[in-house]
Amino acid sequence: MTASRSKRTRAPRKRLIQWLKTRGRPGLNAFLARYSQVGDPAVFDPAVFPWSRELERSWQPIAAEAEALLRFREHIPAFQEISPDQYRISHTDEWKTFWYRGFGHRSELFARLCPKTAGLVDAVPGIETAFFSILAPGKHIIAHRGVFKGIINYHLGLLIPRDRERCRMRVGDEGFHWEPGASRIFDDTREHEVWNDTHEERVVLMLQFHRPLRGWGRRVSRLFLAVLRRTPYITVSIENQIAAERRLERVLSEGVRDGAR
Repeated sequence: MTASRSKRTRAPRKRLIQWLKTRGRPGLNAFLARYSQVGDPAVFDPAVFPWSRELERSWQPIAAEAEALLRFREHIPAFQEISPDQYRISHTDEWKTFWYRGFGHRSELFARLCPKTAGLVDAVPGIETAFFSILAPGKHIIAHRGVFKGIINYHLGLLIPRDRERCRMRVGDEGFHWEPGASRIFDDTREHEVWNDTHEERVVLMLQFHRPLRGWGRRVSRLFLAVLRRTPYITVSIENQIAAERRLERVLSEGVRDGAR
């Protein structure tokens, strides 16, 4: 495909996403809310999703795998280095992410370094994305909204500051702080904001999974995701993630060679 044809192919998809972000989003999300099998709260009771109990039972080995990765903290990319769209809410290296799954991409490097986490994530129904979210001390993520109600967000508390109530999230009119081994599940299409007003790092396992929907809601949701996966919003993020994995692979290989000397 020539460069000009490639640009012509991408342009309608980009316009579709832009339309959904502005005029189309309210109507689409209201439609999906009507077909939701789990209601439409800002923050969900984890009991609604029984699979969350297995993650909670296994939080300590997951936390151990995440903590081991932090030895390579300086080589873990900031979120906006993976997803450039995040520059609007965070433009420093104080919010880092180490990805396992993302809209069809599966990281073999993550699976090798964090096998327990990878196995547990793969068992989550409707899993779409999965990564460790690493928030630096003092970091504030400004108020923002997700685009699409067909996806629900999940956090499992792993490495949480001792002063827990000062490391918190607001979702709509509700708020919570993280606890080690506890699930937090929320709708990111509600305005949300995050503060880490402590001197310690916060690490959670973040998942995005398909909202359980009835009939036409499920069909429309899957169609939207199929289109979304083919837009630069996703394809560029996957390219950036693969590049980040290759850089970390080189760092790990160099460490092995140095240790063998």
